[in-house]
Parts: sequence; structure tokens; C-alpha cells
Amino acid sequence: MSGEVSLVAGVDEAGRGPLAGPVAAAAVILDPERPILGLADSKRLTPDQRESLDQEIRNQALAFAVEFATVEEIDRINILQASLLAMQRAVENLSVAPQRALVDGNRPPRLACGVETVVKGDATVAVISAASILAKVARDREMLMLDSKFPGYGFARHKGYPTRAHLAALRALGPCALHRRSFRPVRELLR
Repeated sequence: MSGEVSLVAGVDEAGRGPLAGPVAAAAVILDPERPILGLADSKRLTPDQRESLDQEIRNQALAFAVEFATVEEIDRINILQASLLAMQRAVENLSVAPQRALVDGNRPPRLACGVETVVKGDATVAVISAASILAKVARDREMLMLDSKFPGYGFARHKGYPTRAHLAALRALGPCALHRRSFRPVRELLR
């Protein structure tokens, strides 16, 4: 690789909106020699498409990392700061240090490299789309696993998002250790 090639990491998070579970972030450096077709905003893809692309990204990227911020961290520092923390962890854990990071949204995490935010970048920038897919798949898998530890809430189905079924389970069972105490629907039930 010549010194001219700039290593650019795409960075995105998944799981800011749910009432339960961690927030996930991914950082990806794609290999320009091995383009991946079909990259898009993870929310626009089916679960099968995401799973397939997740495998392809993991097999073909120059580097990738997925990290989480816990429910406790979300409640302590707020969801925005926890998302930025997870992004920072993901970039710091890449096996190759990027020269620049393109981050979805309008708030940059603190990074050792140059950072550029791109609003709706997960839909328009391939390397951010790749990060969006890895973060979403990792978080969904985490919620599937946690569903068996916290039965009755339906985490495998709604992944912690405030669906009607989740809100009904929350009212019937009360919050569990996975619920974000700082989020209003949970906080109101604890009063």
C-alpha cells in the first residue's frame, strides 16, 4: 500500500432509542481493493441482509471493532455521551489506526485522529453504512442473548425499543436490570 492511501474509518452506533440494553458502536476500515455491494443504512435492510453483509464486512474489511456502553453508563452519563463513548472505544480497538474517521450524525466522539461528522452518513457513505450494519447486528444479537436471562419482556422481538408489547410487559413486570432508569417510561414506573 502506498503512503498516499488514507485509512478512513466509518463509525456509527445502534440502540440509542431503546428503553433497555446497552448501546453498540462499530468502527470499520474498508479495503478499497475489495468493495462490498449492497451497503446501506442498517435500518433499511432486512435482518437477513444485515446478517449476510455483517459476515462480508467482517471477512473483507481491513479492520473493524464493535464496542458497547452499558446500561449503567447510559444512566450515569446520558445516552448521547454513552454513544460517543462506545464510538471512541470502537475506534480505539481497531487493529489498524485510522488517519480519519467519518462519524454518522452531528456530534463527534473524542478521537486521536481527525473526525468529520456526516448527518445521515449511514445512508450515504459506504464505510459508515458498514459500521451501521455491524453495530446493529451486534446489538440485536446481544438483546437475543439477554432475552433468555430476562424472560417475559420480549427483548428477542423488540430489542428493547418502546413497542406497545414492551411497554405492557414493563408495566406488568416492572423494570429489570436491563432497563435504562434515566429514560422517562422506566423512570415513571419507578416512582
